[in-house]
Amino acid sequence: MCPSETQELNPKTPNSNIDESGQPLAAASEDQENEKEEEPSNSNLVKTHSIKSVILEPIEWLQMLSSRLDSTFVLGVILVYGLSQGFSGSFFKVVSDYYWKDVQKVQPSAVQLFISLYSIPWVMKPIWGLLTDVFPVKGYKRRPYFVLAGVIGAISALFLALSGNLAVALALGFLIGITTGVAIADVTIDACIARKSIEIKSLAPDMQSLCGFCSSVGALIGYSSSGFFVHHLGAQGSLGLLAIPPAALIALGFVINELKTADDIQFEKKKAIENLGTAVKGMCKTIQCPDVWKPSLYMYLSIALSISTHEGQFYWYTDPKAGPAFSQEFVGIIYAIGALASIVGVLIYHKTLKDYPFRSLLFFAQLLYATSGMLDLVFVLRWNLALGIPDYFFVIMEECVSRIISRIRWMPMMVLSSRLCPIGIEGTFFALLMCIDSLGSLTSKSAGGMVLHLFHVTRTNFKNLWVTLLIRNLLRFGTLALIFLVPNADHSSLVVPSDILKKTTNNSSRRDDDNLQLVPLNEKLEV
Repeated sequence: MCPSETQELNPKTPNSNIDESGQPLAAASEDQENEKEEEPSNSNLVKTHSIKSVILEPIEWLQMLSSRLDSTFVLGVILVYGLSQGFSGSFFKVVSDYYWKDVQKVQPSAVQLFISLYSIPWVMKPIWGLLTDVFPVKGYKRRPYFVLAGVIGAISALFLALSGNLAVALALGFLIGITTGVAIADVTIDACIARKSIEIKSLAPDMQSLCGFCSSVGALIGYSSSGFFVHHLGAQGSLGLLAIPPAALIALGFVINELKTADDIQFEKKKAIENLGTAVKGMCKTIQCPDVWKPSLYMYLSIALSISTHEGQFYWYTDPKAGPAFSQEFVGIIYAIGALASIVGVLIYHKTLKDYPFRSLLFFAQLLYATSGMLDLVFVLRWNLALGIPDYFFVIMEECVSRIISRIRWMPMMVLSSRLCPIGIEGTFFALLMCIDSLGSLTSKSAGGMVLHLFHVTRTNFKNLWVTLLIRNLLRFGTLALIFLVPNADHSSLVVPSDILKKTTNNSSRRDDDNLQLVPLNEKLEV
């Protein structure tokens, strides 16, 4: 309220119109009351406007991206990251566990070895990327590979769901086929994102946000619904639903906008192969640098030494005698809450930890990671019941803590990986680093399967499960001794010496902008 208005409403001012009878004063009071009555309505309008903004802002953001980037490209990101990776990846994780346990009736140690093979298609990511660049089909580099990914994934899922008692080896092959379809589609959309990031640099962060958001939402839906479908359709019947995302990828291959290559195909292949030779030479020169191979070795060992005992714990979770006998629905809920906790871990890192040096941050993250692993040991030994903590509450608390710490540990590794990439061959070298991480995951799961077998952890015998967990946690603590391999630099420092690839950078700067550059995404879902 301005001073003049205040003066008019003040009965002590000379300009006051209040007479001795006090009538004007009453009128003024009525005006004040009317103003007070109007204030809540204005406040409600502001609140309503804020709610509408929260609802409309994401829609307007998507409309902006669709208009500037192409609506079919945005559709592709939603289908690949949201439906194929997010939903399919999380749904696959739960349903495949029940498939091995209830349908194939395989021992947990064997399943642990089988799931390590799911990483093979992801280890081959550079090969899928080179195929999309070097071998266009009828002039198109991306469309045919979306169709290929969809066909492989859909056929694999349908055969698993509709066939009778499949041999273990054949079932494993079809499950790997599902992950192969996801991996090929991931590489293909990454190539599209890289191209768009080059063309419209200002929207590169928005594209990453769209990818992460779609992946997280898809994972939540997949985890939340997986237990319900397993309960009502069975594990094998539920696998048939995994044919829906690949079918969407086939449709995407026909609708996504892509310019047809006008140049001679043979010339394009020759040029791509020459670029490949330049990139390989650059990678060899870079990996020999101590500032590169040391942190790369740490990332591999930190993943590989943390042996996976997931299958042994999963069988114990669902055992009605030795374990807490969690239902299918509740297992899905546990993973869904874990997906939410992962998002919290990303936010914690982004808001408070991203400015700390790599070595210090990874040391304390690994320390927390090893310490949090002891919660699994407490749960398996049933000490939580001795403390009066119910199983349902404890497992949710343990899942949230471990997911948050795992994400905080993973994020600086992803940032460090991007810092290790030399200018000019960023995409190719980042693909190599992702292969190293995938090999670490493969080693972790394989070693975990062997440890479960060594200590005779079976479908019904969980007597030594706590021993495998103790070994896993001790290895996690042992990884702290390798922290000297990580550079003591902050997130904005140049890790690779600026002159190490001067020649490679100059040569690679002449490459076609359409070469594949995998864009690092911090919300990749592990399957």
